[in-house]
Amino acid sequence: MKLIDTGLSNTKIKKTQKEYNPFDRAFRMSSLSLYPNDDICPGSLLADCQEACLRSAGYGKFDNVKNGRKKKTDLWLKNPEKFLDIYIKELGNFQKLCDKQNVQAVHRANTISDIDWENHGIPQQFPRMFFYDYTKRAHRLTRTPENYRLMFSFSGVQKYQNQVKAALKTEAPISAVFNGPFPDEFLGREVIDGDKSDLINLYAGKKIIGLKAKGDAKKDNTGFVIHTKTILIPAVEVA
Repeated sequence: MKLIDTGLSNTKIKKTQKEYNPFDRAFRMSSLSLYPNDDICPGSLLADCQEACLRSAGYGKFDNVKNGRKKKTDLWLKNPEKFLDIYIKELGNFQKLCDKQNVQAVHRANTISDIDWENHGIPQQFPRMFFYDYTKRAHRLTRTPENYRLMFSFSGVQKYQNQVKAALKTEAPISAVFNGPFPDEFLGREVIDGDKSDLINLYAGKKIIGLKAKGDAKKDNTGFVIHTKTILIPAVEVA
């Protein structure tokens, strides 16, 4: 079973590859796409975002893609040691490929999941590879190694607001999904268009990364998606 994708089949990864380069040389991207559930997305329980999640967006709407992601997720849950063995081998091969091509290796480890790979030693084993992700768990924002950077993912669900408050106290960019026009400002921060490039988002600093609702997210009414035409934008106080 092959775990990581180095062919840029993910639409956002493909855009990121073209739009912006923060490195001192060309770069090549890879990614790991699993299938979201309570185990690999523990923050989703509070954020109530699984039904509106990107599992149905882009290529995720195709059964063959969906089934492939489910198989990889099943392997992680049933045999994590085997999963990690395969994952480490594939990342090693990707690093060798990038070295051969004289490009910077970049990897998104949680394309549609929120596993704390730093606690499994994955980014630490590849110090020359740059890792990045979105997360719904604010405590992760300040606990990753130097080669692993995170952005926080907003949800307006009331029981999730302690996570939002904690994230607002950090320098991390915060992504928010909007159904409708992006507002100029949200949570006291400037909103930028986040659909251009993950790397632009990653280096944006204390900004709100505006993402357009896609797939099932357009119908979400849990509070995860902000419907700017019909729903008042919630205010979050930073204690």
